[in-house]
Order: sequence, then structure tokens, then C-alpha cells
Amino acid sequence: MDIRRAVGARAGIPTEKLDDLPRYRESDRFTAREQAALEYAERITRADLDVTDACMARVREHFSEAEVVELTFIVGFQTFASKFAKAFNLAPQGYA
Repeated sequence: MDIRRAVGARAGIPTEKLDDLPRYRESDRFTAREQAALEYAERITRADLDVTDACMARVREHFSEAEVVELTFIVGFQTFASKFAKAFNLAPQGYA
């Protein structure tokens, strides 16, 4: 378990929902809004995927322009933090 999962659990996200994250597209635990955000985040972070016009259209159905900017910033910041930790070979902190 990493810090993000621990924070999510502490914030009240059910562990079953956290467990379903890899299957967010098929899971009925996620709203259409959450699925749009998760797809967007996945397309931003994965080198083998692009943020398509269809993906952005789904995101904009559920988020205001300010929310899209904030979501993009959060995804980008978390990606930066991951790459920063990798560059310095920082070990997981053992959150559980």
C-alpha cells in the first residue's frame, strides 16, 4: 500500500473501490465523472496512449474548464513526484 491509497482510505474511499481502480472502466463502483477523470489521468501518464479528442470531450462533459486545469495539474504533479523519486532512487516509505 502506498501513501495515496492510505490517504484515500483515510478520506473514506472504500477499500473495495480502491481495489477496483485497475478495472475502473468495467466497475460499477465508479461514476461516469470518475471514469472520465481516470481515463484522462491514464492517458496523460502512459507513453503508449494519447489524450484524444473523444477523451477530452468526456472530461469536459463532467468538469468545468477550471476543474480540467486543476485535474491536469494534479496528474502532472504526481507524475513529477514519481519521476523525482525514481531519479533519486527513493524507496517506498512503507505506508500500510
